[in-house]
Amino acid sequence: MKGCSIKSGCKSKAGGLTAKGRASINRKTGSNLQAPQPGGGPRKRSFCARNKGQIDKFNIDCKKTPKKRACLARKRWAC
Repeated sequence: MKGCSIKSGCKSKAGGLTAKGRASINRKTGSNLQAPQPGGGPRKRSFCARNKGQIDKFNIDCKKTPKKRACLARKRWAC
């Protein structure tokens, strides 16, 4: 977003937004960005469950097609 930088305190040097940056974007856009949860938490479990359902529904075999988006997401999130 325009005006959101490391210097202004909205972004962290490690990458991602600080609490100030999330609050700023939430005000500007009306969104509800939340802080990352250590160890994943319930949002990660929910994502993994939805993703597994999609893989089952569409008969995706991640061993045969590891480049598919659903397979890459499971790998990234370590589901």
